[in-house]
Amino acid sequence: MLDQSVDKVLVAHKLSKEVSSPEGTLTILNDVSFNIVAGETVAVVGASGAGKSTLLALLAGLDLPTQGHVDLNGRNLSTLDEDGRALVRAESVGFVFQSFHLVPSLNALENVMLPLELAGHEQARKMARSIIEKVGLAERWSHYPAQLSGGEKQRVAIARAFATEPAVLFADEPTGNLDSRTGANIMELMFELNRSSSTTLILVTHDTSLAERCDRVLALDAGRLVSDSGVAS
Repeated sequence: MLDQSVDKVLVAHKLSKEVSSPEGTLTILNDVSFNIVAGETVAVVGASGAGKSTLLALLAGLDLPTQGHVDLNGRNLSTLDEDGRALVRAESVGFVFQSFHLVPSLNALENVMLPLELAGHEQARKMARSIIEKVGLAERWSHYPAQLSGGEKQRVAIARAFATEPAVLFADEPTGNLDSRTGANIMELMFELNRSSSTTLILVTHDTSLAERCDRVLALDAGRLVSDSGVAS
């Protein structure tokens, strides 16, 4: 079990999210609270519509809760404006999505260089080449997304996410568009990079076997946190 004296990298405090609909107010998340410490791997599971992606968006500061607040790396995201939250994300967060979100006009290396350049790293190209090699694409760095397979695209996306050594990596169904064998290889790579970089991994997944590989599993049902298994004690 992880040492609870380790700094809390994420705190979700009584998070609720409501949106307006033609039928009235719709509650997507309802009074969700938990803490995540540095280096943990945490799976978020639940049926479609349970609130998983909404929770991820709140934790990353991409959206704000109706009630409650999120502390990310010691910053209360609700006290920051949009630019302030974007700065915290740039400093502390990486993302891997189901649909890759690569820039089609940039080759693999340039996609990985992008967040490094935005962060002002002078050695962006050298750093990007290093992580491109780590994800097994040393021979494909000059290829554009349209020239890459789904698995290769996701490797580029993972390389880009880890390039800035984020405190927290959010992965939303990262194997959803991949066949089972490629998906298994991609997750092996993600866990391996997570271990070597001590990044905190928050993973939204429908894959039970994948969730069980994480330190903790947060289960949502109709917007409520109904289970927090494997929580460190």
